[in-house]
Amino acid sequence: MTEPQTPAPSADASSAPQAAPPTAPAPVVVPAAVPTAGLDFTKILLSVLIAVSIVAVWQGWTASQRVKNLERELVKRQQDSARAATEARLIATESQTAARDTVARTALLEARLAEVALQRGQLEDLIQSLSRSRDENLVVDIDASLRVAQQQAALTASAEPLVTALKSADDRIARTHQPRLDRVRRALARDLDRVKSVGLADTASLVIKLDEAIRLVDELPLVNDRLSNDDAPAAGPATAASANGKAAPGPAHAASAVAASSDWLNAEWLQWGRTAWDQVATAFWKETRSLIRVRRIEHPDAMLLSPEQGYFARENLKLRLLNARMALLSRQYSTAQNDLRSSQQALSRYFDAASRKTLLARDLVQQVLAQSVRADLPRLDETFAALSAVAAGR
Repeated sequence: MTEPQTPAPSADASSAPQAAPPTAPAPVVVPAAVPTAGLDFTKILLSVLIAVSIVAVWQGWTASQRVKNLERELVKRQQDSARAATEARLIATESQTAARDTVARTALLEARLAEVALQRGQLEDLIQSLSRSRDENLVVDIDASLRVAQQQAALTASAEPLVTALKSADDRIARTHQPRLDRVRRALARDLDRVKSVGLADTASLVIKLDEAIRLVDELPLVNDRLSNDDAPAAGPATAASANGKAAPGPAHAASAVAASSDWLNAEWLQWGRTAWDQVATAFWKETRSLIRVRRIEHPDAMLLSPEQGYFARENLKLRLLNARMALLSRQYSTAQNDLRSSQQALSRYFDAASRKTLLARDLVQQVLAQSVRADLPRLDETFAALSAVAAGR
């Protein structure tokens, strides 16, 4: 501390002579007092030097104190800065943890918010469906029932589901007594008329008729098995006899009766001879008629069927009818009609047309053939349009 302050007195000393001339009195040349003036100047110079030294020492000490204070302040501030930095790091770490927790909570809250929003939407839909009026519910129910009936009719190829649904919808609307639904009733009536006007094949009844025809095939008589009633020999005019075995009266008998009146013996032999001749002629005619038969045959090949071929003819007819049945169930009406026509031809060619069972089987096949016609169901566009207009409030 003393080394930096040593040059200070020389600086002050050099400055002191510069400041002294203005204040110092002009020297008086006294020849006799020369030593005293030099002594005073030395004292003053020493005093100035001492004063300057004291001031320099005081300033140095003050500067040293200031440096020490600055060092202590600097150390204190450095410690405070380090403490603040540590606290800042701790706070930053806690902030990062809190930020992560906040992000996780935010994600959880967003998920819960989405779930609440979904539940709210479902609840609003439920409340809206519950708050609808009776007419709106009726319109929605009728629309749904008609659409289901239309699908059933398309699947079953029958108009019964549509007719039933249309009648039920009309009855429900009639019970409400709402004038705003009158247009729906009119549309229902028009669609019902259109559905009834379409001639659809009743597949169930047609299948039942085919089953009955298939059952009758085994009982149908073939053409070559028929015994005609007109094959019996017809009795001639001379073979007609009475119930007691005597010949019927005729011109010959009248002549014999006239002869009998004249000769009883000859009349008895004549009557016996005529009776015997008639019996022999009748027996001969019957045997002749049994050997020769005359018939009208439309299909000569049918008379040549053997019993084994007759069995196969029946089985082929059954297969034709079964194919037609399967085609009807699968709604292949063209295939069914082809099989039914083939069945009709087989019935006409190989089976007895005069038999009652054959006529019944042909009638059943003809009915199925006439009714197995494809027809498309009409759509209920007018009714659906009226229901949509009522639901929209127009």
